[in-house]
Amino acid sequence: MDTTNPHDNQHISRQFSQELEALKAHLLQMGGLVEKQVQDATRSLLEADTELAQRVVTNDRSVNDLQISIDNECTLVLLRRQPAATDLRLVLAVTRATSDLERIGDEASKIARNVLDLISKNSGSRGFVEVRLISEHVCRMVRDSLNSFTHFDADLALQVVREDEDVDSEYRSAMRSLMTFMMEDNRAISPILSIMWMLRSLERIGDHASNLAEYVIYLVKGMDVRHQDIDDVANHIKVNAQQD
Repeated sequence: MDTTNPHDNQHISRQFSQELEALKAHLLQMGGLVEKQVQDATRSLLEADTELAQRVVTNDRSVNDLQISIDNECTLVLLRRQPAATDLRLVLAVTRATSDLERIGDEASKIARNVLDLISKNSGSRGFVEVRLISEHVCRMVRDSLNSFTHFDADLALQVVREDEDVDSEYRSAMRSLMTFMMEDNRAISPILSIMWMLRSLERIGDHASNLAEYVIYLVKGMDVRHQDIDDVANHIKVNAQQD
């Protein structure tokens, strides 16, 4: 005889749903923080603001703390609820996403440290335009990847993955330009190298944003699209959508 109280099941189910929603909310909170970190790091360069750059470095600790907190939440959900299917994919996607967000925070901190070094040396503004443009692009990618997570939007996530190729192209173009400038003026080598490190950090942020988008595709479609051709992924998603 089944003595399970249906009201208890409903209560447990409601609690589980609340826990999953809390995971999403905390992930988005962390995402908002790291996006602001990247924006502030870039702004500190453009405005020669040492106080803002130092704040970015200091706030990296908050990003790390959020990652630890969310990972602990995910562990508790896995232990207590033993989720299956879509719910399990959500917990796994959140765990993976926090790792990439933490790394975005690290890259923003690296940019801020380079800003502090540049300002201390009273260096010029060569390369600032490239930093600003690529920063705007990767911030948009981070924002769109988080929005795709919020709305379980695989199409938007796919768009973010595609944009990573554009960022890579912009990065290569900027590096070629800066290399040429360094060869023309030996005095510019030190500051230009700092700018190059910033651009490298921004390019990596684009990679991490692309990873976030891939987790959304995994969450929504159940497809692990890492290391796959993006056009093949898009076609597969399109075919599945038509069959549904």
